[in-house]
Amino acid sequence: MNTENHSQTAAFLWSIADLLRGDFKQSQYGRIILPFTLLRRMECVLAPTKDEVIKQTFAQEGRPDTVREMILLRSAGQQFFNASPLTLGTLSDTQTAADLMNYVQAFSKDAREIFEHFHFEDFVQQLSSANLLYQVVQRFAATDLSPERISNFGMGIIFEELIRKFAESSNETAGEHFTPRDIVHLTTSLVITNQDHKLTPNSIVTIYDPTAGTGGFLSEGDEYIQSISEKVSVSLHGQELNPESYAICKADMLIKGQDVVSIKLGNTLSNDQLAGKRFDFMLSNPPFGVEWKKVQKQITDEHTHRGFDGRFGPGLPRVSDGSLLFLLHLVSKMRDPRDGGSRIGIILNGSPLFSGGAGSGESEIRRYLLQNDLVEAIVALPTDMFYNTGIATYIWILSNHKVAARQGKVQLIDGSQHYAKMRKSLGSKRQYITEDQISELVRLYGSFEHTSQSKIFPIDAFGYRRITVERPLRLNFQTNAERLYKVLEEKSLKKLDSATQQQLITALQAMDARQVHRNREQFDQLLKKALATHNVSLSTPELKALLNTLSERDPEADICTTKGQPEADASLRDNENVPLGESVYDYFQREVIPHVQDAWIDESKTDAQDGEVGIVGFEIPFNRHFYVFQPPRPLAEIDHDLKACTDRIKQMIEGLSA
Repeated sequence: MNTENHSQTAAFLWSIADLLRGDFKQSQYGRIILPFTLLRRMECVLAPTKDEVIKQTFAQEGRPDTVREMILLRSAGQQFFNASPLTLGTLSDTQTAADLMNYVQAFSKDAREIFEHFHFEDFVQQLSSANLLYQVVQRFAATDLSPERISNFGMGIIFEELIRKFAESSNETAGEHFTPRDIVHLTTSLVITNQDHKLTPNSIVTIYDPTAGTGGFLSEGDEYIQSISEKVSVSLHGQELNPESYAICKADMLIKGQDVVSIKLGNTLSNDQLAGKRFDFMLSNPPFGVEWKKVQKQITDEHTHRGFDGRFGPGLPRVSDGSLLFLLHLVSKMRDPRDGGSRIGIILNGSPLFSGGAGSGESEIRRYLLQNDLVEAIVALPTDMFYNTGIATYIWILSNHKVAARQGKVQLIDGSQHYAKMRKSLGSKRQYITEDQISELVRLYGSFEHTSQSKIFPIDAFGYRRITVERPLRLNFQTNAERLYKVLEEKSLKKLDSATQQQLITALQAMDARQVHRNREQFDQLLKKALATHNVSLSTPELKALLNTLSERDPEADICTTKGQPEADASLRDNENVPLGESVYDYFQREVIPHVQDAWIDESKTDAQDGEVGIVGFEIPFNRHFYVFQPPRPLAEIDHDLKACTDRIKQMIEGLSA
């Protein structure tokens, strides 16, 4: 069945919502359509073995629950069963609600739980009160969702289409629930390509997604591995925050015959329900730029108290964007390289590449990832690829088991031009990546060569030391009327009693108002003399405030010194980023001194990790490496276009006035 037909099936299922118009809000349609679609699909999957299960249900009555459950699962030939003789098609028209809930209660525990997350019973009661339940049930019963007609993959597409319609009708963002299939396919291919040593016959491979949504990455990973190696068992693990997405993910896994014991509900960052577990392959599309204020306390505590024994040892990003927390979470779940290590594919927006300067949480996280040689490749995707945003996005591929040729190196791939326009845009998604383009990007990655679209860098290329460049403070001093007015306005001097204030002004007026002093020490002595003559006694802070108020910056003045050392002028302070591996002093002599002879490096600012002068920072300026200068058009050509444009406007105006 092709994609066109999947869309038609989804549209038909969604059209059942026409029955709900008037009795239900539009934002509630999805909460009715989705669980009913799941229920019908599960019913169709179980249909071939239903008679056998019912027979066994009667035969096993009175046996312990666990034994009975095992026998019924075996009879059903699935990861779930339903022990009721009822089907959607045979519910009575008089007590539909009671029959329907009895039918749902007869599912095995995992399947039953799916309907609880949708609050299915509440909606069944509301449909019943509105006299709509029987009609809705009849519509779904008449829809063929059998696996012979619609594959599991196709069903996944139908669910995604329904979620998208649901999101549109309730002003939610569909992108929070699932990732477009082309992106899933590309990311999975990049992570699992050339991993034959992991996929040996009879091995068990684990895949994990900490932001599982409706399970797209897990399904695709499973499908990919099955397509290249039939003798491998794939074990899927995931956690999802949204109860409805979780319910769909779990249903999808059950229908595909997967064990759902490792699919968990909850916030991965604050409550990791698969703590201590390690995985072969990890795939994730965490929400872009989402703040983590709600879980700030738990995360900060883990960072502070557990350090590198926890997940967030290297540092914490700013609270407005938690993407890098998901990346650190995944890194903490990598298997020991001696056990074959792990590979990660995670989709992030641009900010994790460069936000935060040297010493910031983001920079320290990048430093940790790069200096531990975990970043293998970063692929820039085209814009307009996601349902809920058109921003630039990147796939990061990480590995703690790099092949020799890739060790100490990072590959950047520009895939921003690999796209085709969609015939009809879906939300913000106007472009998609074709199968051929996916193969091309995987080939670029696999061949690991320096080309115009693939660039290879040593790790240090992304590092720098930020040094603080100081310049001396130079001030002149004067007691003219303008500066005396400032003295009266100075906060600390305003606190003096009025008699002292009057004496202070008299003392200052006695000094020569026209003379400009360019040496602080000399002026300081003159000032103290004048104050003493007029019996004005000031504390050290007050005297400092007075000097400050009578001063002005002056590049011609002498340098102000303290204990014989030049004092730095905070307003002239500057930072320089010195490429990692280069001597900060050589750089300073070459790049700074020719322009400002009196500058010096503040050597007290040293890196917390290596103690050397300058604070280490890491950033990945992706676009700079792929920037191609486009020369502007010749002026004559621009003039010609402008003239043509003004002529057209003139004609239009003449046409109006004619």
